[in-house]
Amino acid sequence: MKKIILSISIILFSLSGFSQVLKPVKIDSLVTVSLPAGFIKKDTLGQQVYQGTASLGNILVLRVPNPNNGKPLNKEKDLKNVFKTYIAGIQKQSGNGSVIYPRDTTIGKLEGKVFTLRIDNSGSTGESPELRNFILLYTQDVTYTFEYNYPEQRIDLAKAELKEFSSSIKIAPTLDRRDQYLSDAKGLSSPAKIGIYGGGAIIVFIIVFTVVRRKNRQLEAGV
Repeated sequence: MKKIILSISIILFSLSGFSQVLKPVKIDSLVTVSLPAGFIKKDTLGQQVYQGTASLGNILVLRVPNPNNGKPLNKEKDLKNVFKTYIAGIQKQSGNGSVIYPRDTTIGKLEGKVFTLRIDNSGSTGESPELRNFILLYTQDVTYTFEYNYPEQRIDLAKAELKEFSSSIKIAPTLDRRDQYLSDAKGLSSPAKIGIYGGGAIIVFIIVFTVVRRKNRQLEAGV
């Protein structure tokens, strides 16, 4: 038992010795989030992508401009429908992922969506299932996606770093609900309006997400 405790202590000490301190980075004039040192910023299909390796997980941040109409959704339920469509698209792209722990959240004055995508390929690869933790923010101009992912076997170790990353998201006080949807009325707007205001951004995001994931798989395979 003493040997086991000593081994765990050595592992935890080693992880802390190689820890990556997260530091605030301005995604644009309105949004800031903390990223690990040595993160990479690049454009994929004209969209801004930030990638970095933290101590216990990988971080991915996407900033995707919405279609040029520049109009917000009409109602709150329209926004919820946009989030629902995003999640369905991400799940479909993953192949065999299952969505767990979906919930609404608030960052500053904006409404957002939090969920985890669990991808289990252990039957074919023998590797631990992967947990991809997402936070989605939608405004009339830009959609922001924040992801922190890690092997499921690290779930207890990664909790603190995930919380640090998630709580580091800051938005300008000038952004509020009116930048997301216009009316306090309940119910959905017409499908046509949802398609015009939200559909284009959803398609762009899924394309960017797919390209980034493909490049990551190529890097992992040594291609």
